[in-house]
Amino acid sequence: MIALWMFVSALSLLLLGIPVAFVFGGIAIVFALLSPELGLDVFHLLGFRIYGIMSNTTLMAVPLFIAMGLILEKSQMAERLLVSMSSLFRSVRGGMAVSVILVGAMLAASTGIVSASVVMMSVIALPLMINAGYSKSLSSGTVAASGTLGQIIPPSIILIILGDVMSVSVGDLFLGAVLPGLVLVGLYIAYILILAYMKPEMAPAIEPDENVTLLDTLKAILPPLILMTTVLGSIFAGIASPTESAAFGVVGALILSAFNHSLNREMLSYAAMKTVTLSGMIFMILIGATAFSLVFNELGGTDIILEFFSEDIGDVWVFIGVAMLAIFILGFFIDFIEISFIIVPILVPVMDAFGIDPIWFAVLIALNLQASFLTPPFGLALFFLKGSSNNLVTTMQIYRGIIPFILLQLLGLGLVILFPDLVFAFL
Repeated sequence: MIALWMFVSALSLLLLGIPVAFVFGGIAIVFALLSPELGLDVFHLLGFRIYGIMSNTTLMAVPLFIAMGLILEKSQMAERLLVSMSSLFRSVRGGMAVSVILVGAMLAASTGIVSASVVMMSVIALPLMINAGYSKSLSSGTVAASGTLGQIIPPSIILIILGDVMSVSVGDLFLGAVLPGLVLVGLYIAYILILAYMKPEMAPAIEPDENVTLLDTLKAILPPLILMTTVLGSIFAGIASPTESAAFGVVGALILSAFNHSLNREMLSYAAMKTVTLSGMIFMILIGATAFSLVFNELGGTDIILEFFSEDIGDVWVFIGVAMLAIFILGFFIDFIEISFIIVPILVPVMDAFGIDPIWFAVLIALNLQASFLTPPFGLALFFLKGSSNNLVTTMQIYRGIIPFILLQLLGLGLVILFPDLVFAFL
C-alpha cells in the first residue's frame, strides 16, 4: 500500500502546481525514509542511473531538435511559409484554415516544437483568419490544433522520450508515427471543408491575392521541405541515427537561416539559451522521475500494477482502454513530460506481459498525449494561444473551437487502435 500512497501523493502535488522535478525527487526521498527496509541506501544506485541518462545517445537528439526548431522559428521562414500558403488557398471555402493545418504539419516535420508553432501561428494566422471573416472559435481551434501536430509527426520530442522510456528504436517510432500523423491531418482538413460547406459564414472563400505567385509559394515551401526530407529521410533510410540526423538538422537550419539573412549573434544567443533552458528542464524532470521509479519499484509498486492487470483483469483490451483513459484524463491536469516519465514506465511491464507491440503502443500514447495540449483547463497550447492572441479571442471561444479537434484526435486514436497496420505500414 505504501507504493500506492507514493503514487497518489506525487499526482496530488503535481495537481497543486509544484515543480515536477522537485515533486519526483522529494516524494522519492520522503517515502524511502518512511520505509524501514529501504532508507537512503536505496539511492546508491541513483548515480549509475543518472550517468546512464547523461550518456544516452538517443536522448542527445532532444536538445539538437529543439535547437533546430528554435533556429527555424527565428529565421522567419515559417512566417513566409504561412503567408504564402494562405494566399494560395484563399479562393477555396475554408481554404485559409486548410492552409494553416498544412503549414502546421510542415512545421511539425521541420521543428517539432509545439510552443513555437502555436505562438507563431497565433501572431500571424489568427488575425488573418479573423479579418477574412472566419469564425473566432474555428480560427482559434484550427491554430491550436495545427500547432500540436508536432507531438505526433516526426521528429517529435515526445517520440524520442517514449523511445527511451520504452526501450524501442526511435527510428522505428518515427516511421510508425508518419501515417497516423497524416491521418490526423486528413481528419482536420475534412472537418474544416465539411464545416465550410455546411456553414459558409464560418469559413468564407476570399478573393485570391495576385501579389503572391506560385513561384513565391515554392520559394517559401522548398527550403523547410528539403530540410525535413533530408533529416527524416536519413533516419528512415538507415543512413544516420536520430541523433546524427538532428545534428545535421541544426547545421541545415543554420545554413537556411544564413541564406535568409537572419543569422546573427542575437538569433544564435536566443536559440542557445532557450535550448539549454528547455533541455535542462526535461533532463531535470527525467532525473527526478528516475529517483521516483527507483523507490517505487523497490516498494513493489510495479508488481502490484502488473498483478492487477495480468491476473485480476487478464484482458489486453481492458488494459489498453484503462491505460488510454487514464492518460487522457491526466492530460487535463499534468504535462506530457510528467506522464511520460511517471505513468508510462508503470505501464511498460504490463504491456510486455500482454505481448503488446511496443511501437504500436507508443504511437497510441503519443496520439493520446497530443490531446493533453488541447484539453482544458491546463492545455498548454490554449495558454500559448491566449497569451499571444492580443485579446483577439476569448477563453470561451478558444474552448468552443478546440472541442471538435479533441474529438477528431480521439477518432484518430480509435482508428489506430482498430487498424494497427496504420503504424506498421512503413516498417
